[in-house]
This record gives sequence, C-alpha cells and structure tokens, in this order.
Amino acid sequence: MSLDTAMARIAQLNTLLVGPTAPATAAPATTTTTTATPSSDDFAQMLRTASVTGATPTATPSGALGTTATGTVAPAAAPAGNSAAARMVAMAQAEVGQAEQPPGSNNSPRIAQYRSATAGAPGPGPWCAYFTSWLARGAGVPVGDHGEGFGSVDALYAWAQKSGRAIPTSSGQDPKPGDLIVWDEHIGIVESVRPDGSIQTIEGNSSDRVSRRVHAKGDAIGYVRLSN
Repeated sequence: MSLDTAMARIAQLNTLLVGPTAPATAAPATTTTTTATPSSDDFAQMLRTASVTGATPTATPSGALGTTATGTVAPAAAPAGNSAAARMVAMAQAEVGQAEQPPGSNNSPRIAQYRSATAGAPGPGPWCAYFTSWLARGAGVPVGDHGEGFGSVDALYAWAQKSGRAIPTSSGQDPKPGDLIVWDEHIGIVESVRPDGSIQTIEGNSSDRVSRRVHAKGDAIGYVRLSN
C-alpha cells in the first residue's frame, strides 16, 4: 500500500470515529441531567411543605371550644365515675339523633319509651320533659315526690323549687354536667360547661329529635341538680 493510500485511509477512519462519538459527549445531555436534580428537589420540598401545611387544620378541632371545623357541636366527655350525674349524661349522649317518626308527630317507638318514665301513660305531646324524666329515672334519681316524672316543664321546675333542687340563674352559681337546664317551656340536660362559660346541652324535642346544642351563659331560667 502506498503512503498516500495509507494517509487517505487514516483520514477516513478519523472521520468515521468522530461522527458517532460526538452525540455521546454532547453537552446538552449533561445539561439536561443537571437541571433535573433541582427540579426533583423542588418537588420534594413542595411535598414536605404541603404535608406540614396539611397537618395544621387537623389540630384545630381539638381547640378549647370543642367544635368541629364545620361548626357542628362535638360530644363532650361524660363526667368521670359512676355518679347519677355521670349516668344521666352518658344516657343522654347515647340518645343523640333519636328522631320523631314521622317528623312533627311528637312520637316514635323510642319517644314512647321516654314517656313511659312518667306516670299516667301519657300520649304523644311535647316530650322534652318526658326525656329528662326518663334520664333521671334510668340514673336512679327519679323526679317527683314519688318518682312519677313530669310531662310539664313548669311542673318539674316547681317541684325542684319546692324540694330544694332548683338553682336559679340569678344565683350566679354555675351548672355542672348532669344538671337539668330549664328555659321557658323547655328543658334539657347539661353535657358540659365550656371554657368560655357557654353551656353545652343535650335536649329532647329540639328540631324534632334529641339534639346537642350550645347556649350562652345566663340564657336559662335555672338548673335542677338531682345529685351532688
């Protein structure tokens, strides 16, 4: 082989070698790889931030007021021990949601059981006092001189005043869980006294059902304490 032929062959080989090598060492591939790393870090940081941000609202419902994020009244803890007050609150909590069937009838099989705690086999009618009479009887502290129960709020509170169990709001004395709470023609039971002084209650015949409510301190006429 002549020298010229050899040199031409070497040049041809160099050309062939340079062609396929260039893409493998091209800078853009390195640039793309380098850019991907901070993007992944940014995304991970976003996930961490979202996780921390998302954790904050879950702590809110456990605040001092004891309500859920939607404003629905949350259950309160029943009083400790096995006192009559604790038993009444626990019984009332188990009844929340019991409703008239049909609505507006003042009746249902369960409401008929509440009425059974009042003497005289009363028929359907406003049943908030029947409900509290049923709670009191079930807890072993029935209302009435003979434990007969009451279908009338006025009659129940008059008995409480006569027997020394009434605590008028004007006395300034705070209620306790398990006390009955009395308004004009309506009655319920105190579930808890909240940190802001408002009264959380459970009431029969409230929106046609046993409902949990919150009332400002001082709204009621008074309270009835059936046990110490």
